[in-house]
Amino acid sequence: MNKATDFMNVGISAEFLKAFANIPKNQQYKVREFISKFRTNPQSGSIHYEKIQDARDANLHSVRIDQTYRGIVLKPDTGNLYMLLWVDHHDRAYEWARNKVVQIHPETGGLQIFDVTKARAFPQETTVKKQIGLYQKYKDRELLKIGVPKILLPLVRSLETDENLEQIADYLPQEAYEALFMLAAGYSLQEIMYAIDQQKEIDPNDFIKALDNPDSLRRFYLVEEAKDLDQLLNSPLELWRVFLHPYQKKIVEINANGPVRVLGGAGTGKTVVAMHRAKWLIENIFVQRYDKILFTTFTRNLAEDIKSNLAKICRPDDLKRIDVVNLDKWVSQFLQQHDYKYHLVFDRDTRDLWNNALNLAPADPDLDETFYKDEWYSVIQHHGISSIGEYIRVPRIGRSKRLNRQTRQKIWPVFEEYRSLLDKNHYKEPIDVTRDAQILLESKGDILPYRAVIVDEAQDMNPESFKLIRQMVPQQSVNDIFIVGDAHQRIYENKVVLGRCGIDIRGRGRKLRINYRTTEETRRFAVNILRGVEFDDLDGELDTQKGYKSLTHGLQPSVKFFESFAQEVEFIYDYLREQNTDLKNLCLVARTNNLLAQYEGALKSRGLEIYLINRDEAENREKDGLRIATMHRVKGLEFDHIIIASTNKGIIPLFEDEKDSDRAVLEKSLLYVAVTRARKSVLITGYGEMSEFLMDEKRKTG
Repeated sequence: MNKATDFMNVGISAEFLKAFANIPKNQQYKVREFISKFRTNPQSGSIHYEKIQDARDANLHSVRIDQTYRGIVLKPDTGNLYMLLWVDHHDRAYEWARNKVVQIHPETGGLQIFDVTKARAFPQETTVKKQIGLYQKYKDRELLKIGVPKILLPLVRSLETDENLEQIADYLPQEAYEALFMLAAGYSLQEIMYAIDQQKEIDPNDFIKALDNPDSLRRFYLVEEAKDLDQLLNSPLELWRVFLHPYQKKIVEINANGPVRVLGGAGTGKTVVAMHRAKWLIENIFVQRYDKILFTTFTRNLAEDIKSNLAKICRPDDLKRIDVVNLDKWVSQFLQQHDYKYHLVFDRDTRDLWNNALNLAPADPDLDETFYKDEWYSVIQHHGISSIGEYIRVPRIGRSKRLNRQTRQKIWPVFEEYRSLLDKNHYKEPIDVTRDAQILLESKGDILPYRAVIVDEAQDMNPESFKLIRQMVPQQSVNDIFIVGDAHQRIYENKVVLGRCGIDIRGRGRKLRINYRTTEETRRFAVNILRGVEFDDLDGELDTQKGYKSLTHGLQPSVKFFESFAQEVEFIYDYLREQNTDLKNLCLVARTNNLLAQYEGALKSRGLEIYLINRDEAENREKDGLRIATMHRVKGLEFDHIIIASTNKGIIPLFEDEKDSDRAVLEKSLLYVAVTRARKSVLITGYGEMSEFLMDEKRKTG
């Protein structure tokens, strides 16, 4: 920047980036050219600032981009701030700006943008004589303290139901809407105020100072370098890279005297918080070049996705000090370094061993292969059982079929033989290998370079995994372990009580409640799938979704069923052709790889380009084509539109005898995960007989 503009503060809002993303790709280059010129010198004579006729805020100006487009800029009369707020077609840009107000809130100190259209219908008094409805017990000063603009107090006072609040959501600053929703949901003022940094000295005209407010930073970004701006414009909807909610930021920057656990429903930004936590720790706490952080999760594909996204927010030298790897792979590499003699095997590798062991199964009781495998993983391996005596005594909590002492004695030889066959072939399953790694690490002492461990998707890890993680940083210390998860999204048969694994989170549990991904309609649909099921908080207590809320609205998820697979595919094909968006913004999801292959073949034969999201690599957003993925693989990803196909009876749940078991809960959670990958819309299809999980939703959607 030249001398004349060294002191200029040039910024961009999250709303501007969303508006920019909606401009056709072949016309975005004009906006890019303007932004580059604007950033370099916002006082350039070639930029013509025009007052907006009848605008409620005199600080808003329009700028000409070309014959078609106009930008809306915040340009206060005093100070040195220039902020891009919106871009759109000429008339729509003026319409957006005419009733907008940008101000510094006198209580929170945050910079707010809100629409005063609705406020015009109410007398502008700060106190309404007759207080009714949702907020009658709160004083004006209390509502002001949580971010409600003074001019909107009469409007807020008029609200009588939650539906009324939703109807005016677009007219409120986002933080005010969140706070009002939390109040209506039963949270106290004190709980809400925790996420708000109250400023002692607030200058209503100092916009630069207001931008330092954590609440402002969720919406506005000061652009310092051209490369930062280029990154924003290349991926304008990846707002998570720059804009954090103040409460998310507090969690990211917590200086914790021990392990932290963060819960939150789908779309609340748990992984985003975990990634920014890694970035913050490596930049501010563990700054020596030999300090390292382990960022781990349950599956390989999620680790690859996280590694790819961390590269977008971390400096290259910092990224080298963050090991991103799924836990099974880390364990395997660690043991290989110490001459481990066993081979890690998974269920697909041990089919012959199971077939041989099942030859010892008694005729009475008549139990199938699925039962034996579930009993092995959920009871015997989970509890580390190695003898018949231990098996007879262990409580089988959560198992649907009851087994008395005599029955356990009858079926024990199957498990004993299976273990013998594993040993004979020098095989170890993941949980055994994890135990061995823990024992080895304990015997070696503090030999790892890690100063902290960050765990994503914690609900899918077993107790042995967390005992190992505790051993990686064996002495509880400041900022040592950071865990994020949500039992509602548990899709593997692992349950954990962190306290029993040596990880004490007392006083350091946090909860994220605002869903930034899906619409409220999608959120409700997904939550209803899990209705009546209880979920744990990863530490032995129950977790609820109280206060879990989406801030955007859209289409109700649609459920469509057909007589045949061919009819279903034809409908999906027609649906895809009607979508006014790039196919890479859509993902078709199915329960199994075999099903996915059928849809891939059917849609390819109709001329559609298909991109299969593989299990072992991150999705490549540069490649074209309709995304397709299994329900397990789509976890951790998000798309504008999700199609969930073959939601038939016998497929969801995958086996009919699972409908009343713990596995049915996992299947419901898997469907919940798939639905909540959608940002804008969900289409659920099937043929033949519909899954019972969807019967209620089908009646609602028609």
